[in-house]
Amino acid sequence: MLTLSKESRPIVEATLPVVGEHIGAIAERFYQHMFGEHPELLDGLFNRGNQAEGTQQQALAGSVALFASALVHHPEALPHHLLSRIAHKHASLGLRPDQYQVVHDNLLWAVADVLGDAVTPEVAAAWSEVYWVMAFALTQLERGLYSARGVRPEIVYRDWEVTDKVRETDDVVTFRVRRADDRPVRTSLPGQYVSVLVTMPDGTRQPRQYSLTRADDGEHRQFAVKRVRGGEEHGGRPDGEVSTLLHDTVGVGDTLTMSVPFGDVVLDDSGRPLVFCSAGIGITPMAGMLSHLVAAGSHFDVRVLHADRSEATFALRDQVLADVAALPHAQVHLWFEEGVAEDGASGLDADGVHAGLMDLSDLDPPATALPAGAAYHLCGPLPFLRMVRAALLDRGVPPGDIQYEVFGPDLWQADAQAE
Repeated sequence: MLTLSKESRPIVEATLPVVGEHIGAIAERFYQHMFGEHPELLDGLFNRGNQAEGTQQQALAGSVALFASALVHHPEALPHHLLSRIAHKHASLGLRPDQYQVVHDNLLWAVADVLGDAVTPEVAAAWSEVYWVMAFALTQLERGLYSARGVRPEIVYRDWEVTDKVRETDDVVTFRVRRADDRPVRTSLPGQYVSVLVTMPDGTRQPRQYSLTRADDGEHRQFAVKRVRGGEEHGGRPDGEVSTLLHDTVGVGDTLTMSVPFGDVVLDDSGRPLVFCSAGIGITPMAGMLSHLVAAGSHFDVRVLHADRSEATFALRDQVLADVAALPHAQVHLWFEEGVAEDGASGLDADGVHAGLMDLSDLDPPATALPAGAAYHLCGPLPFLRMVRAALLDRGVPPGDIQYEVFGPDLWQADAQAE
């Protein structure tokens, strides 16, 4: 069992409050210092968009604080979901074990820089041990992930040729690609994602993760990209550099560099009922899971609950509705924030179409749309995830039956906290 030494545990326990209080500043200084010392890490490994928004710093701070607290208070039950989520993201980027030393040196520098004289040699050694316990857990998981995919970190990526580019909505484009070489393709698990590595105009390579939206056929893969818009209407953030490039400059016949599939939020195939709850572009992993179910000729009891701004913004609509229709025991319920037709009618082939935000009380009867013992898969913006998960918990759904996918750094970590 991974745990702290008897010498380090009381030191970490005593200093956990002050480190936790300053962990955000520590994370910020860590990234500043590391990229100053190793600017090459911004080429192909780190998402500079997340760095600019500060979300990566927040995610690191929350992860370290949560893991250290678990080591002190619950060493027998470390946060598996947290570690698994991070390991899958690292593997999709081809992170190497030796790069953990770089992170260690810069993180411990940042701890000393922020906390000053409070960081005695004993304190530094204890928090170094926290880091290496977490790093060991992650490298072990990542080694298993690479092995399962038959790759090494340096060959996680390969080239794919774009065969189709389909505009789903004003902001969403689907790319269909086929392998550009004769190397075999390992089948993805339903719900997984790939990293797409794009060379930007300044020559820097930037990775982004996109959910696979259709079952593999051994040669092709499919994913959807939402254009990230900036400006005052979107909190003053800049336009997404990778999504903009993919939308505006990549076309049929071009080559994309993609990783093998990873991701720990995958379809529950135990045979119990499945409920997919999504909002906006959160439909993408659900579409992938539905496609796998259809390809497998599944007879599972399936419920699809999706919320969107309007029918026009419902990406992958035709594919999702066709797959629901192809499953013998599936229903779909839709919510449109901008409303539905005045007479309540809709041309959509759905079991229920509702106006406003998703509200599980709109389901009548609820037991039909939310079968007992179901496994829940959630994906969408963080406020949506919080709302739906809280509603499910209020209905008595066990936390362990709720999986969720967050696009970008996980600033919530609800499943880790539930553990």
